[in-house]
Formats: sequence, C-alpha cells, structure tokens
Amino acid sequence: MKKIVLVLITLCFFVDVFAQCPMCKMSAESNMQAGGTMGNGLNAGILYMLVAPYLIVAGIAIWWWRNRKNEEEQESTEEWLRPSDDAASWN
Repeated sequence: MKKIVLVLITLCFFVDVFAQCPMCKMSAESNMQAGGTMGNGLNAGILYMLVAPYLIVAGIAIWWWRNRKNEEEQESTEEWLRPSDDAASWN
C-alpha cells in the first residue's frame, strides 16, 4: 500500500514537469513566427544538455583508462626489476 501511495505522489509532482515541453514548444513556435530567434537558442540548449552526460562519461572512461595503463606499466616494470627465482638458484 505504501508503494502505491508513493508512486501516486511521485506522479502528481511529475505532471508539472511533463507539461513544460509543450509550453516551451508553443513559446518557441510563437516567437519564431514573430521573427524571433528563440527557437535556435532552445535547440542549442537541448544539444548542450544532450552532450553533457556523454562528455562526463567519456572523461571518466579516459581517466580510468589512463590510470589502468599506468598501473600495468608499473607492474611490468616491477616484474622486470624483480630478481627471478632462476637467478637465485645459479648461486
């Protein structure tokens, strides 16, 4: 029962959010018909919001890849510098 009430309350708050897209569209269309350029700015804003999450994920992926690459290089260098068991048995 609590889950149903929570879902209904959440949906009530999202009704206003869903209504913003048609209002923005109507505002941009009326502005464009009047000779304004607000629609171009709206499109640019949408593209910025679309690209931002991808840039964040790409930045994290590049950071992870560089750190992983550095760790692998350090491990291979440490293995090369570490005396092997074969060298110890020669003495």
